[in-house]
Amino acid sequence: MEMDMTQYLDVFLEESKEHLDSLNQCLLKLEKDTGNVAALDEIFRAAHSLKGMSSTMGFDDLADLTHHMENILSDLKKGVLKVSSHVVDILFQCFDRIQIIIDQIETIGSGDMDNRDLIELLENIKTGRNEVIALREEELPVEPVINKTSNQSLAFNQYDITVLKEAVSRNYKIYNIKITVDPTCLMKSVRAFMVFKAIEEDGEIFKSIPPAQDLDEGNFEKDFEIFAITKATSDQLRTRLSSISEISIEQLEEININSINVIPNSREMSNVASGDQYSAGNNSSNHQAPKLKQTVRVDVDRLDKLMNLVGELVMHKGRLEQIGLNHSLNELNETIEQIDRISTDLQSVVMKVRMVPIEQVFNRFPRMVRDLARDLKKDVNFIIEGKETELDRTVIDEIGDPLVHLLRNAIDHGLELPQERVKQGKTPQGTVMLKARHEGNYVYIEVEDDGRGVDTEQVLAKALEKGMITSYAAEQYSREEAMNLLFSPGFSTAENITDVSGRGVGLDVVKTKIEALSGEISITSKLGLGTCFRIKLPLTLAIIQALMVSVRNEIYAIPLSSVDETTMITTKDIKMVQHQEVIMLRGNVLALYRLGDLLNIPGETTAEEMYVVIVRKAERQIGLVVDSLIGQQEIVIKSLGRLLAGIPGIAGAIVAGDGNVRLILDITTLF
Repeated sequence: MEMDMTQYLDVFLEESKEHLDSLNQCLLKLEKDTGNVAALDEIFRAAHSLKGMSSTMGFDDLADLTHHMENILSDLKKGVLKVSSHVVDILFQCFDRIQIIIDQIETIGSGDMDNRDLIELLENIKTGRNEVIALREEELPVEPVINKTSNQSLAFNQYDITVLKEAVSRNYKIYNIKITVDPTCLMKSVRAFMVFKAIEEDGEIFKSIPPAQDLDEGNFEKDFEIFAITKATSDQLRTRLSSISEISIEQLEEININSINVIPNSREMSNVASGDQYSAGNNSSNHQAPKLKQTVRVDVDRLDKLMNLVGELVMHKGRLEQIGLNHSLNELNETIEQIDRISTDLQSVVMKVRMVPIEQVFNRFPRMVRDLARDLKKDVNFIIEGKETELDRTVIDEIGDPLVHLLRNAIDHGLELPQERVKQGKTPQGTVMLKARHEGNYVYIEVEDDGRGVDTEQVLAKALEKGMITSYAAEQYSREEAMNLLFSPGFSTAENITDVSGRGVGLDVVKTKIEALSGEISITSKLGLGTCFRIKLPLTLAIIQALMVSVRNEIYAIPLSSVDETTMITTKDIKMVQHQEVIMLRGNVLALYRLGDLLNIPGETTAEEMYVVIVRKAERQIGLVVDSLIGQQEIVIKSLGRLLAGIPGIAGAIVAGDGNVRLILDITTLF
């Protein structure tokens, strides 16, 4: 009876995408540094996992392709083949094909694909081997001796030497240790485990004779030999090992990397099963094995439902508070305080569950930048910072496309060709940086390049040509105002229409998307030095703090993140400048707008005293005149639905404690 594997399809797709991300990142690392053994090992593991998973699920074409990939990667690991740009290019083609197959499985449930072209390319890699390296293992002479005092020969290939040299460059020491176990010992494997554990307090076991699996199972005589990479001194190691009963240290000496003889392959030595090799890229202060975390995959729809339930709880908590105040019920108030504490903790937990690292978005960009740089014949150094910064899942899902556009814009418009950069006294290689950081309740994302910068004269000329501004306005524009024209619909300074730019879909789309996420985008640039786009996004869009205000018998919520301060004024404080109401606030002129008039609320305000809520968008401030301030409140944002969505100045609605619906102001679009 055949087993139904369709129930595991979601898990297969999820894990396959994780392996694809890993393949993509590590291939890029390997292309930059062909000696990066950690990246090569990770690629091998990802291909191996994909092969096993696809074979189990019955996707034979995918399994066959990854099997051939694994063969090549295995030869690269052993040093039988050398990493070259040609090899990496073919592996990238395989990666793209795997991506297509996975997408096909997800959409139509079939993984059928003719991969003979790629398999032939993979097979052809072998025919290009160096003749000496191409000798089969049984034909190789085995004459390696790195340690004359050792009774047993220890062989290293070029792959091993690369790892050891990397370790030495990071101030690690290499030790050759021979251990003899007491012949009367009943549990040899336990003694071997204790030796490994003692060394791995601040180091790694690189190789062992016999292999680690045999040691673990007790399949050895009375002694075994290991190579350790550690920062501990020989005395420290000897002290630790001496504390283990029923063993004796036959030899413990530091190895000089320069004295090692290299052979193409090694028979006696085996990589430690736990990791295949020492991870040379590890931070020297963090080489202990991380604690395993137990995780469970949860459908995002369930998280959304959970967040909605928490939102309902917060809403009804506000309703209870209102009842308690109206009826002065002390006992109810005490219960409300407990509910308040529990709902706050629950909300905090749910919010953390919904937060995901922005790395999920950033990881797809290095490959895109690589391919785009090649197409445009530009040399790009792409730097990513702050991948660990966390954002709400709903924001993460939406931020990818705007960032793609900004990165493509930076490489196409921003960076010059290598020969142009050299003429300007710059390095041939341009730099594009993608940075994320967390400040307060916001995440800031920056896309920065060291290219040609924004030529505001060209921007104004283009705007004049398109009839977007008058010649008089062009003369009055500041540099900042001119750069903001880049966000106008249909605006592009590209001379030639390409697949990358100049199609009339420009930065206005980016701005619209960012503002739909209650965010802001700004641009700074210096001609000849580069440009920086800065995005400011709220951590979450679900539950926020708001200032409740009343205007002509209506109550509105203003997100607290947009509020700088509040103040009280009288009609005498208001002045008129060019038909605009203003007040003087600490020596600065602040434009006033009556919220009732902006929102066309019926009625008039005749009070002498008024409250002003000073709100900000980027560097610009305005004052909103309201009748009274009700206070700060935690609110749950509810969508207005399709019919009312997109109304400028309105972000959504809340159900207040008294059961009435209140509108939430969107300060960004209100400006």
